[in-house]
Amino acid sequence: MNAVNSLDDLTASMTSLGAAARRAATAMAAAPTAAKNQALLALARRLREAGPALQKANAQDVDAAIAAGLEAPMVDRLRLTAKVLATVAEGCEQIAAMPDPVGEITGVKRRPSGISVGQMRVPLGVFGMIYESRPNVTIEAASLAIKSGNACILRGGSEAIHSNLALSVLVGDALAEAGLPREAVQLIGTTDRAAVGLLITMPEFVDVIIPRGGKGLIERISREAKVPVIKHLDGNCHCYVDAEVDIEQALVIVDNAKTQKYSPCNATESLLVHAAQARAFLPRIAEIFVAKGVEMRGCGRTQALVPAAVPASEADWGTEYLAPVISIKVVDSLDEAMAHIGRYGSHHTDAILTTNHPNAMRFLREVDSASVMVNASTRFADGFEYGLGAEIGISTDKFHARGPVGLDGLTSMKWVVLGQGEIRT
Repeated sequence: MNAVNSLDDLTASMTSLGAAARRAATAMAAAPTAAKNQALLALARRLREAGPALQKANAQDVDAAIAAGLEAPMVDRLRLTAKVLATVAEGCEQIAAMPDPVGEITGVKRRPSGISVGQMRVPLGVFGMIYESRPNVTIEAASLAIKSGNACILRGGSEAIHSNLALSVLVGDALAEAGLPREAVQLIGTTDRAAVGLLITMPEFVDVIIPRGGKGLIERISREAKVPVIKHLDGNCHCYVDAEVDIEQALVIVDNAKTQKYSPCNATESLLVHAAQARAFLPRIAEIFVAKGVEMRGCGRTQALVPAAVPASEADWGTEYLAPVISIKVVDSLDEAMAHIGRYGSHHTDAILTTNHPNAMRFLREVDSASVMVNASTRFADGFEYGLGAEIGISTDKFHARGPVGLDGLTSMKWVVLGQGEIRT
């Protein structure tokens, strides 16, 4: 088969996927809540029952990734462990138990003309999801699509193809069991990268694209897409230790924010410490980091207090490491800390550790990030932890959806007018 015919075949296949998704979206928008919940509960059951078979498929991907020399954080994201399966199954059940946002009418007000005007929450239609490594995203995307009344076309990374194919079969079976169209959730079965280029340029079939992966992937999607994109590019998250702070608590939080897991986008990558606490705090957190093999890249004042720290470069302040590396800077004020976050941060998640309430409130108001925290680990910036059941991704955009994107983020509002024969004069 020549290249032209291959591209023609792929285009025909993607067009068929898109048309099927559009038809399924119409059915899903009208689907009763009971049917959607039935599909989600069936999916949770099937995930638990298929654990050994899924782990066998996942082992093919993990073994291939290791053989190909993928970096450890990427391999870590690829693993479909029993704990991961239990979490996504629980997420399906949690979403099933949540109120159905579709059809909710809010803000109804009577106008002088006699009409009543409000807004109804409706599905987006069809979303395309492009993601790397984590096969659990297949279930998170599918479950949120089902409950929000959308259809979705999923394109996972080639490194997780066996895992994603196995998971997509479970999703299709769960939809069919509930009397819903299998085409409501479709997985692109080819690893051909040209499929991505076609998916993001099909506005007649796809209403929004959600990329979830590395900065290079998201930049490419944002640059080439012909449909709206919900995105975040970096997860350069900060913890700031204020002048007034419970040091024992701060040590536990910073340790967790950095070392609980290195690969997620909500792991802390940069630590800021007020000069008033630097001498008391930095040697102790450094001891923890050294014991766990975390490389510290610090400013001059940090190095003076932490002999194990190496000099930080300008690039370090803006780097998302996704690895056991952290940048550390001593600052002289809350204002300096917030200015540093504003300059080098990625508007993802930032936390202040403080016992000073006015400082906490200033940080919440003035730090321009999708999630801003007081005395809590940045690792909580997650749809499951926020009670959304699951998340389709994190958005650092400022329109429609921001932060973890759950059910409401996969819907939009349309105006509805209720009248009793009124006419405009």
